[in-house]
Amino acid sequence: MSYLGFDLSGKVAVIVGGTSGIGRTIGKGLAEAGSDVIPSGRREAMVEEAAKEIEALGRRSLVLSSDVADRASLEHLKEAILHKFGRIDILVYAAGMTVRRPFLEVPEAEWQRILDTNLTGAYRSCQVFGAPMVQRGYGRIINIGSLSSYLGLSEVAAYGASKAGLASLTRTLAVEWASRGVCVNAIVPGVFRTSMNTALLDGTGRGQEFLVRTPMKRFGRVEELVGGAVFLASDAASFVTGTLLEIDGGFLASGVNQ
Repeated sequence: MSYLGFDLSGKVAVIVGGTSGIGRTIGKGLAEAGSDVIPSGRREAMVEEAAKEIEALGRRSLVLSSDVADRASLEHLKEAILHKFGRIDILVYAAGMTVRRPFLEVPEAEWQRILDTNLTGAYRSCQVFGAPMVQRGYGRIINIGSLSSYLGLSEVAAYGASKAGLASLTRTLAVEWASRGVCVNAIVPGVFRTSMNTALLDGTGRGQEFLVRTPMKRFGRVEELVGGAVFLASDAASFVTGTLLEIDGGFLASGVNQ
């Protein structure tokens, strides 16, 4: 297959959780590869800012906030996209949250809030935006997983449970929708410094442990996730589904590093 298989010209992508961090960076990368991109999140001012960034690249966008905890807002966003663009080709689910806390101190409300954002929000989004993909017989879904999709990380039990569940949801939908033309995959980032985790990483023993276990001896840059996202969103990945693509500087391959 030629390099043209990575061209996203004419595609329409919605990025749930697309106004900051990993989601915003991937949205910009998909736009640079040719796709129209609709970044969405709860705060309208941030949605507008992200959409302007897409339009500055010469792509079309749409300013409409949504909340992964509110199915009606996701349905409203879907209908607005279909009205303006006619279809949805790509969904990136990048919404997420975490709180570091010893397990015995985790309030049930906090546990539920984290699972609702990281896992149940993905369930809602995949149902809402996946439905027109299945109906049309074409789609690409990319969920954003975590090292904790595989590994136990101390004091983030709710986050780990949600991301392990997201990995399973990814594989299950891949199997269920494989014959319907919809490829469902996930990107598993290693340790990337974002606004969500900076306080947990910088100058901490936890951050140092991550660096020791990462053979490349550095944190990732969010821009380094874009290539994998463009690949999974493209026709070059037409026979790739149910895969968790690890972009982790060798973390999961690591045994003894010295």
